[in-house]
Amino acid sequence: MSKLNTAIVGIGQTEFSKKSGRSELQLACECIKSALDDAALTPADVDGMVTFTLDNSEDIDLVSSLGVDNLRFSSRVPHGGGGSCGTIAHAAAAIRSGLANTVVIWRAMNERSGYRFGQAHMNNGIQGSGSNFLEWSMPFGAVTPANWSAMNLQRYMDVYGVSNEDIAHISVTMRRHAATNPAAWFYQKPITLEEHQASKWIIEPTLRLLDCCQESDGGVALVLTSEERARDLKQKPVRVAAATQALPQAVEVVTNYYHGELSQFKEAQVTGRELFRQSGMSAKDFQVAMLYDHFTPIVLMQLEAFGFCEYGEGKDFVKGGHIGLDGSIPVNPNGGLIGEAYIHGMNNIVEGVRQIRGISVNQVNCVTNVLISAGMSGAIFSVM
Repeated sequence: MSKLNTAIVGIGQTEFSKKSGRSELQLACECIKSALDDAALTPADVDGMVTFTLDNSEDIDLVSSLGVDNLRFSSRVPHGGGGSCGTIAHAAAAIRSGLANTVVIWRAMNERSGYRFGQAHMNNGIQGSGSNFLEWSMPFGAVTPANWSAMNLQRYMDVYGVSNEDIAHISVTMRRHAATNPAAWFYQKPITLEEHQASKWIIEPTLRLLDCCQESDGGVALVLTSEERARDLKQKPVRVAAATQALPQAVEVVTNYYHGELSQFKEAQVTGRELFRQSGMSAKDFQVAMLYDHFTPIVLMQLEAFGFCEYGEGKDFVKGGHIGLDGSIPVNPNGGLIGEAYIHGMNNIVEGVRQIRGISVNQVNCVTNVLISAGMSGAIFSVM
């Protein structure tokens, strides 16, 4: 039984595109309204909101635009996509503490048509007197997320003898899942191993183009409330069995260059230990894993960190079909960030809800527990 005593009762999203044609505020309103409609609730029921520090829509504007009567709780989670599951932890904590009764989580972004995370960022964004990885990266030409991530991913691949062809199986699987998901940008567009290997190098020998997630426009929202109240609402409630954030010593949000051993994903290890402590579960208890897949090698590192396979076995695990829809632990049945869309990981969280409800277009059989991981944060969703 969850100690958080909270449940997800509504989910909503816009279409995922490369050019939404509308403001991020409008996208936020649309996905929130969709999630509230899904739960048969109204904006007047909302008294809490949670999003990312990076989201450009202000809670004040949403209160006015949606018609929220009084917002009693509001918070923002840092660390980019790695903190996406932290939104669940914040919302659950607010409900459990009595700071709010009904909390909306949202993320809305024109990340393709308005600005592009995958492009070079010459503004180092340094604030205050502290130091961050950007001042050690940008002067030497490392100016994109692929640049920043490739170095420690290369260490992992070197230690365990992982080739780019090995990680191609992840992209092929994600695109296969997306190909049967009408909401996915790559709907009806699977790829072969040969097509992956023919895609251009982004950072040789680590990442090809098809190892990288998308740049997407769109919005995603969820509605959380107490388990007691959830039982009387429209949808089958989804229990938040555990939720946590992880910032172990020597963490760096994007690169993790300061960890003692870059071949292991320390944040995911810490996230897993805490999720398993809260829930009393282990890797064997999950039927689906929603794993942050901004770059393919990180999927292998998460599979190993959470105990789905041993360290160094990830490449053979995915080659063996274990992450497919009929595998031992299906990963990202929606197609993930590679195949469906990149809404900072929030679309993966919503797919976790669908899997527990039993309504996914790529529904896995007999799902009772889903692991959600963004590496630096995580959650477990369960049947109530």
